[in-house]
Amino acid sequence: MLSRDDLEALFRLGVRAADPQAAVRASLRAHPLPAHSRLFILSLGKAACAMAQAAISMLPRPEQVLIVTNYENAVEVDGAEVIAAGHPVPDENGLRAASAAEALLARTGPNDRVLVLVSGGGSALMPAPVKGLSLQAKAEVNRILLGAGMDIVAMNAVRQHLSRLKGGGLLRAAHPAPVTALILSDVIGDDLRAIASGPTVAPIAPRPDVVAMLRASGAWDQLPQSAQAALMRPQETLPPMTAENRLIGSNRQSLEAMARARPEAEIVSTMLTGDVADAAQVVVRTVQEGRHRLALFGGETTVTLRGAGLGGRNQELALRVARALEGQPGWRFLSCGTDGRDGPTDAAGAVVDGGTCARIRARGGEPDALLAKNDSYHALQMAGDLLITGATGTNVADLQILALDPAR
Repeated sequence: MLSRDDLEALFRLGVRAADPQAAVRASLRAHPLPAHSRLFILSLGKAACAMAQAAISMLPRPEQVLIVTNYENAVEVDGAEVIAAGHPVPDENGLRAASAAEALLARTGPNDRVLVLVSGGGSALMPAPVKGLSLQAKAEVNRILLGAGMDIVAMNAVRQHLSRLKGGGLLRAAHPAPVTALILSDVIGDDLRAIASGPTVAPIAPRPDVVAMLRASGAWDQLPQSAQAALMRPQETLPPMTAENRLIGSNRQSLEAMARARPEAEIVSTMLTGDVADAAQVVVRTVQEGRHRLALFGGETTVTLRGAGLGGRNQELALRVARALEGQPGWRFLSCGTDGRDGPTDAAGAVVDGGTCARIRARGGEPDALLAKNDSYHALQMAGDLLITGATGTNVADLQILALDPAR
């Protein structure tokens, strides 16, 4: 059975397969940008700095470069303005970044070209609230959606109608300048409308459908009145506009790279999604069936918050698996976010085994009580099972690795 170090090394290989610089360079080599008078670069998301550095190194001197990323991944980039902002909850720096992006786009003309570099996290990092909606209200909407167990596609469907730049808003702001977007996907299924809330593509759903979805989830009544009012406005009729959108990296590509690295590895699921409790049962059944010695999963689960504990979807998934298989030998399970940050914590995720719960109890914790209040971080910290990688500079959702002892 692979060791903890082996699993971590395989996870890091999957992260490297989503290297944003290599992906940008490969795309620009294969498909050079069409001729233009001036080039403007707008890079947003957790991989924004790395993607911009790659583009700058390959292209003629751009007229202006603006990079918007999260605090953990912000670095100085020669020839660019870098704005670090809050994630997953938007902050004042994000508001400043959105205004800077709109100012950049306002400078462009029909003979120029806008290169947009998109990676996960862009949705929260560049808030541009619609008329009548404050940043505070928009941040409150984000908090409500995060706690309602909504997946990233549903969350971004809501965000698109509360922002001037999402759901094709960036494309409209750039008009009439042509836009090319290179997109690193953090969304399972790679729906371009959902990645960073689709700044260069059409919205996921019309407003009436979004309102109906919020009512069904129970989140509607929790929303600020200003957000409800914005979502109840009639849908505008907008002229059709399109960008050249290129998908340059994804969760599936990382899984395939991991599978190539280990002959015994098998990709069991590329859609480990939905409620974290259900996803845990998928992993538990895989252990019980014992057909795969090294099983790979990719996806992005959701957590419905019922307590005030600290954690993230990967940590809770790992702890639920450890609780269901407590005391059983011959298995080890890793669940981590490829961006190196799981929820509002410093951990990417965790690596657990049959002794995880015993180690928690040895430190005075009770796994069931900690799970009940969504406190997976402190539970796994007691067990010594957290995996802390630091910011990775990329984001293609989550990766899971399940190793079984051949003698099991």
